[in-house]
Amino acid sequence: MAITGCGSVLAAGTVDVSGKWQAEFDTQVGRQKYIYEFKVDGEKLTGKATARIGGEAERPPVEIRDGRVSGDELGFVEVMDFQGNSLRIEYRGKIAKDEIKFTRKVGDFATEEFTGKRVPAAAASTAPAAGESPTKAPAAPAGFDARREGVAPGKVEPVEYDSKSVGLRRRMLVYTPPGYSKDKKYPALYLLHGIGDDETGWQEKGAAGVILDNLFADQKLVPMVVVMPNGRAAAGLTITSPWDRQAPAFEAFEQDLLGDLIPYIEAHYSVKADREHRALAGLSMGGGQSLNIGLKHLDTFAWVGGFSSAPNTKPAAELVPDPSEASARLKLLWLSCGDQDGLMNISQSFHDALGRKQVRHHWQVDSGGHTWPVWKNDLYFLAQRLFR
Repeated sequence: MAITGCGSVLAAGTVDVSGKWQAEFDTQVGRQKYIYEFKVDGEKLTGKATARIGGEAERPPVEIRDGRVSGDELGFVEVMDFQGNSLRIEYRGKIAKDEIKFTRKVGDFATEEFTGKRVPAAAASTAPAAGESPTKAPAAPAGFDARREGVAPGKVEPVEYDSKSVGLRRRMLVYTPPGYSKDKKYPALYLLHGIGDDETGWQEKGAAGVILDNLFADQKLVPMVVVMPNGRAAAGLTITSPWDRQAPAFEAFEQDLLGDLIPYIEAHYSVKADREHRALAGLSMGGGQSLNIGLKHLDTFAWVGGFSSAPNTKPAAELVPDPSEASARLKLLWLSCGDQDGLMNISQSFHDALGRKQVRHHWQVDSGGHTWPVWKNDLYFLAQRLFR
């Protein structure tokens, strides 16, 4: 054993990483800036990780877990709370003097490599600079999400369909507007939930039917069919299932949506079966799904929207390889997020990338966090712009 000047006890041959380290690196959710504070006792590594992602405020420090140092290698775990789920971020590092070459595995979403550098004692209190604050969008009028006397309600019904990709019957909710008739053809909005909900989320928590009914009564809405599916395309998964099982199921939803769900709707409801009359939008994980699927399939969707999109969102460079085609074919590409949302960096980074590519899109910043009041507000404004 050896005792360092900081009082840390080191195992023989172990490199001393006690103190502060800083790192800055690009990820699919934006540029991230970290300060790591390490303490070593034998081969045990403890400390804190403090992050600032994109232009958001600095996050509270997180205690690192399962930290170990052996020779010139180290490892530890950072756990991020995301919509009530724990996202495990695993670090492995190779130490070389005042640098650590890190490999960082973020759940099932990404693996990143970057270099952390030791912060000199005189500069140890220096924090990353904050970004600019975005301009806020207006709020929906009071009562927009409350049932009003005299307003004719649309119909919301549970529907089951056969999913060949999943191998079982799956549930969804379908909203049809007041006066729905099979003698008329309607456009269709496919509205996706987040990881904390299922097909009932938008209706039970998001008051989707009420918002749409009120807009219809105020003559602000093109009458449409709204489909609210279960975005987990796997058997036996629920809201409470472990994160590492849910993420692949959300990704697999693309095949279910395109191969089974949309064909069912177009066979059983009076909807127009062309891209100009299909919209895809969602919140959080559903926002990521909407951008990932919608922008990949411009032959299927002309209207695409992401509300507070989650880390499953793929980079704009991957989803928009041809900016001129996207701008020409999309009737509306919508991005929005709350100004207090811990995931603001994802939407902000996507917006910035689209701007650099000169892709025409709508960018809206609401007042609030990663919560239903924000997503209701987004639905209120998005729905009025669809199919016009």
